[in-house]
Amino acid sequence: MEKKTEKETLVRIETPLGNIVVKLYNDTPKHRDNFLRLVREGFYKDLLFHRVIEGFMIQGGDPESKNAPKDKMLGSGDLGYTIPAEFVYPARFHKRGVLSAARTGDEVNPEKESSASQFYIVWGDIYNEGQLKQFEQQKFHGLQRKIFERLQKENRDKIMTLYKSGQKDDIQILKEELIAKTELEAGKRKDETQMTPEQIEVYTKTGGTPHLDGEYTVFGEVVEGLDVVEKIQSVKTNKQDRPLEDITMNISVIEE
Repeated sequence: MEKKTEKETLVRIETPLGNIVVKLYNDTPKHRDNFLRLVREGFYKDLLFHRVIEGFMIQGGDPESKNAPKDKMLGSGDLGYTIPAEFVYPARFHKRGVLSAARTGDEVNPEKESSASQFYIVWGDIYNEGQLKQFEQQKFHGLQRKIFERLQKENRDKIMTLYKSGQKDDIQILKEELIAKTELEAGKRKDETQMTPEQIEVYTKTGGTPHLDGEYTVFGEVVEGLDVVEKIQSVKTNKQDRPLEDITMNISVIEE
């Protein structure tokens, strides 16, 4: 028998500029369940879209944004816990209209764990194939860097011993060995940095933010109200990217 596909949950985001309907993916269950719990608890009522960048995205969910004074810096509020990353890449990528989890940077969050409450909806640009090739190259170079840094860490004791003993020739030999291992592993994993035909089709015709792929968890997408997202990402903002006029939200589950 054919396996029955689990139905995806829909939520409605009400804003002063109109409503946005989002479906939540079932293949990112930790993010889906956490988001639904907060929605059902009424957590998001009257919070703001506090960070809006035209041609990029709209972000909200900071618990400190409710009734926040106009001059208050927003974006650092959290709930005291994070959600483990759920990358379903390349099936889930940053095309226009996807719902993704915000997070702190790699320097303090190497596991790329997500904020418990803050999210963003992608707008993004339309790219040509040459630009997408550049993104692929950047991603491949990033992969090489991460592999080399890991190998350095794994060989830290050996490296320190050689430095302390002043064995410059052996240090150079080890460096070349690590570079060779890096190139070999990166070559085997190059497919991880290459875009699928679907991604190329979407990014060249619909738009999105390809540089975020594999970096932030994508856990849903807009199915109605993309025009509302467009309106919000076009509003006037201050130097901190906060809209000059508050854009509140109220999120509810669409029960069927």
